[in-house]
Amino acid sequence: MMGKVLVTGAGGFIGSHLVEELVRQDEDVRAFVRYNSRDERGLLEDLPKEIQNQIEVVPGDLKDPDGVKKAIKGCTKIFHLGAVIAIPYSYVHPFDFIQTNVVGTAHLLNACLENGDVEKIIHTSTSEVYGTAQYIPIDEKHPLQAQSPYAASKIAADKLAESYHLSFGLPIVTVRPFNTFGPRQSLRAIIPTIVSQALEDRKIRLGNTQPRRDFLFVKDTVRGFIQAGECEGAVGKAVNIGTGTDISIEELVKKTLGLMGKEREVEVEDQRIRPEKSEVMQLLSDTRLAQKLFKWSPRYSLEDGLRDTIEWYEKHLSRFKVGSYPL
Repeated sequence: MMGKVLVTGAGGFIGSHLVEELVRQDEDVRAFVRYNSRDERGLLEDLPKEIQNQIEVVPGDLKDPDGVKKAIKGCTKIFHLGAVIAIPYSYVHPFDFIQTNVVGTAHLLNACLENGDVEKIIHTSTSEVYGTAQYIPIDEKHPLQAQSPYAASKIAADKLAESYHLSFGLPIVTVRPFNTFGPRQSLRAIIPTIVSQALEDRKIRLGNTQPRRDFLFVKDTVRGFIQAGECEGAVGKAVNIGTGTDISIEELVKKTLGLMGKEREVEVEDQRIRPEKSEVMQLLSDTRLAQKLFKWSPRYSLEDGLRDTIEWYEKHLSRFKVGSYPL
């Protein structure tokens, strides 16, 4: 075990899974979660008590540079997952995305510059920065297209990370996961939306069912982050992690319902449809660089990941407002 590891966005979907796995690997983990007066720690509260008891939780906000500096103090490795991520919400409050995703990332990078202990920063990107595929599979040289304010904020954050590596020598690797899914994900994401409505209702209400996505199970995503963080050859690079296969939302519904043994009518709701020029029609990853640099490839099939996800929502559905459309 080396020095302390900081995870920003630790209370989120991927962050909570990453924290759990790091603790299981005997890492000394500090979890940076967004402050609230109720002492709620997000999805970290879902972790087994023996895991929770080994986590140092630090509340704060990426928009506060002093809070970020305090969180980083004494840490040698930083997994930066903290971000505002809901694309529909970015149409309504784009400035929040700029403040958190762009300015917040700048605060983190500046704090790392001032902290001589930091040996590696793993920055989180997203496949949304590519926009609709201009060619497939999408490799890391694909043009970046900001088809939503969320995507624009993540492109800006990625470029900040790149610039701090080139300008100041910060040891940064950017991990670019495609569409991660799994237990604990909010109902704003497509797979929890399908599963929860199939369990609770006779209809499944969705937006556009034609886009194609490359769905990656969260345990594979987490393993990609950890392996990237251990790879010196990945420093200064953006690296895709995905499955290299895609499926339309329409096909995904059929596959999910088949695994659940259910038949449901699908209804398209206008409020769930992105603005026409903002819709990303296809994301399909080229992951050869991850395979080359740190021998990463997915271990979970879509079907296996869906089975684990369905089982989790069957047990925890009561905590969600099924059928509502969270931004």
